[in-house]
Amino acid sequence: MLVGVLLLVVCVLAETAVVALLSDVTPVLSLDAIYLFGVVLISSIWGLRLGLVTAAVSAMTFGLYVAASTPPLPGMWMAFLANFVAYCVVALLAYSVCGLTRLLAGEVDARVDADLSATLARLLLRTPDPRAAMPTAARGLARTLGLPSASIEPGPVRPREGHTTFPLRGDGTLATLVVPADLTRPTLRRLRDRAVPSLELLLEAAHERERAADALRVSRDQLQRIVDEQTSLRHLATLVARGAPPTEVFDAVAREMGLNLGVEHTVIVRYQPDDTAVVTAGSWNYRGIVEHGSHWVLEPGTVTELVYRTRSPARVNAYTGDGALAKRLRSRGVISSVGCPIMVGSFLWGIAIASASTEEPLPPDTERRMREFTELASAAIVNAQSHTDLIASRARVVAAADETRRRIERDLHDGTQQHLVAIALDIRGIEVALPPELEETRRRLSETAHGMEDALAELQEISRGLHPAILAKGGLKPALTALAGRSPIPVELDVGVPARLPERVEVSIYYVVSEALTNAAKHANASAVRVDLTVEKTLVRLSVRDDGTGGADPDHGSGLTGLTDRVHALGGRMEIISRPGEGTTLFAEIPYQA
Repeated sequence: MLVGVLLLVVCVLAETAVVALLSDVTPVLSLDAIYLFGVVLISSIWGLRLGLVTAAVSAMTFGLYVAASTPPLPGMWMAFLANFVAYCVVALLAYSVCGLTRLLAGEVDARVDADLSATLARLLLRTPDPRAAMPTAARGLARTLGLPSASIEPGPVRPREGHTTFPLRGDGTLATLVVPADLTRPTLRRLRDRAVPSLELLLEAAHERERAADALRVSRDQLQRIVDEQTSLRHLATLVARGAPPTEVFDAVAREMGLNLGVEHTVIVRYQPDDTAVVTAGSWNYRGIVEHGSHWVLEPGTVTELVYRTRSPARVNAYTGDGALAKRLRSRGVISSVGCPIMVGSFLWGIAIASASTEEPLPPDTERRMREFTELASAAIVNAQSHTDLIASRARVVAAADETRRRIERDLHDGTQQHLVAIALDIRGIEVALPPELEETRRRLSETAHGMEDALAELQEISRGLHPAILAKGGLKPALTALAGRSPIPVELDVGVPARLPERVEVSIYYVVSEALTNAAKHANASAVRVDLTVEKTLVRLSVRDDGTGGADPDHGSGLTGLTDRVHALGGRMEIISRPGEGTTLFAEIPYQA
């Protein structure tokens, strides 16, 4: 305002000087328009109030100058009043035109900012890694706002000479916008008030989406790994149940364990009765290191000696001893090993070893993952001693698989699903908080939220398939009813279950029916299925019949093999009748104790 007042005085004095110079060649009364320059200038820049003051001062100054330099004329002061009114009108028009121009310019800037936000949203929300899109986003920002240069750098950035930094904060400092320091105040204000908040919202949404994708990917990887492990364990359990020779079983255990752990070498080693030596009993990718059936003395510093001494899992990160076995392993490129004891009851029978030829140690969970395979090796040993113990080992494997399914379902429900719900709510909150002019950004955030909800629905479907909650809460009848409702072909149910059965029996019946309905829908081309379930005092009878093409062979990759093992593990029996053209009938009898 002080600058405006000073400029007012300068304009009036300058205009009066011009009038004085021109009054010698032009009638002084015709020079009143010269004062309009100051009125227009002050009104346009400093507003209407100072413009009206300028009009009044200009009219008064012109009147005093004319009165002092010319003889009085009739109606002169009315002419001066008319000049004042004209000056006021010009001030009002100049203020209005300038205000309208500012409004239009602001609207244009808002549209440009909205288009810029939409462009940045497409870049940052569609790219799997937001950091990869930051250079392109910075170039688009500089081009749209007419900046000499701009960069968006991940995380906090130290102040730089000749540059201005704008931290983009969300959950911490997500990135930093760096622009030249000599920008005009309107440009800096535009960056601070519009571009920076929009970038913060978009980066926060992009990081939330990235975290959600990472969490979902980790959950899927963990689920796939567990499924692979359970498939391997089921195959091994089937091999053990068929009474395969111990050597074949040990080789299969070593192979499946190595494939699931992702290690180069695995071996099953048996301790000698005199507790002084070990002998290899089964291996995978190990024959070039230690020959099958070879004997080796227990050496300090080897994993075999550590497990023998501690009766617990152990690991060796480097073989530095001078014994024959340590030298042999070093010469074959073995750097580290993890060993897990194979116990038969309370007796230490042997050890399962996983070895690596890289400097990086084996993962911390290797011992835990090996334990299930060593249990199968123990089961193979016990199978040579007693068929009863074999049945018990089958039951343990099935129970472990069911418990794993329940744990996965519980972890997915309590962990990943809740995290995805929270992220979806956060995105919805960001969508609501966006200003009205960012409609395109709001739409993009809405699409992201819908995608998150679809991913959550898929995860819930996977979770339900692992261990149905309805079975644990309501029992067999509602669980089988839900299975029938999801079946693509009609299912007729006759379930006579007066009370709850033991959990293991209910889970086994549920999976038998589920696998039978799946086979009928995928392979049998059936048009109807009938499920009958009756319960006696100590026996459950189940039959599943379809009118499909028949010809099912459990010995050729069918999931019915695993179901047969599950039923046998409970001391029951299962029979499958599937003649070509006559449909498939599955009978199962499972004893139980009330």
